[in-house]
Amino acid sequence: MKLPHKLTNIAFAAYMAGIIAFVVSAALAAINTGIGAGFFSRVLNAYVVAFPVAFTSVVIFRPVVVFLVKKTVHAPTPH
Repeated sequence: MKLPHKLTNIAFAAYMAGIIAFVVSAALAAINTGIGAGFFSRVLNAYVVAFPVAFTSVVIFRPVVVFLVKKTVHAPTPH
């Protein structure tokens, strides 16, 4: 099943936020408490907080990032 095209930005935000929130949650759990017993549980507990924050941030700041990229990256040149 695929989502309608009009939900492209929301799908992008969900995937991007999900991946980043998980990686950051795992990194912070490893740094703060080490990798050992209960590590995955600690990562998931952090992820429950991190995902909504990341998702909201991606939705809000995506237009800003697109603008900044357009201002700082050369447009493709025609061949």
